[in-house]
Amino acid sequence: MTDDERTPPAAAAVFDALGSAYEEAFAGSETHRASLEWLLARLAPGSRVLDVGSGTGCPTAATLVSAGHDVLGVDVSPVMVDLASRRVPGATFRRADVRGMPLEDGAFDAVCVYFALLQMSREEQARLVGRLVRALTPQGHMVLATVPLDVEDAEGVFMGQPVRVTSYAAGDFTAMAEAAGLTVLDRRTVVFTPARPDAVPEPHLFLHCRRTLP
Repeated sequence: MTDDERTPPAAAAVFDALGSAYEEAFAGSETHRASLEWLLARLAPGSRVLDVGSGTGCPTAATLVSAGHDVLGVDVSPVMVDLASRRVPGATFRRADVRGMPLEDGAFDAVCVYFALLQMSREEQARLVGRLVRALTPQGHMVLATVPLDVEDAEGVFMGQPVRVTSYAAGDFTAMAEAAGLTVLDRRTVVFTPARPDAVPEPHLFLHCRRTLP
């Protein structure tokens, strides 16, 4: 079985079902766009960026490509990869489970992980962030965003789709990032309401980090 075939069925099924509706619900996040501006201000021209959980490619990959960067997007959902490939032809998108995907040490100048960890266990989240840190160049940057809740394998409904969610409280998430080899340079917590009639406000935590692991 290849890395591209080893996908977690639950996460892939959820985002296959959502498709472009996910982008429409979250496109109004000013904090997400401000996070990308933070990153852009620290990237050298033509930087290599890994976008984990790349979704439809918008706004993350689209913003980075428009600024002249080389973007590889990875997502478990074939529907999302197809949408992203058509919407952001200047980036490369791959359907894969990043947990099993080979990552070369020092291969990327930056890594973006916007809300892509929530259907992984805490152990998997910590292990993956550690691998992503090693995939950064020395002093490379990483942006991590999550919904900071103290929950493990909790049942829920996300945009009409049944999901199981695991996350950390804000302080514990920050500690996990630091233990993985990151220095948190900027931390932003906001409450965001997706653009859907049935949506409720949800907390969002954005960590803007630099690699400190030797």
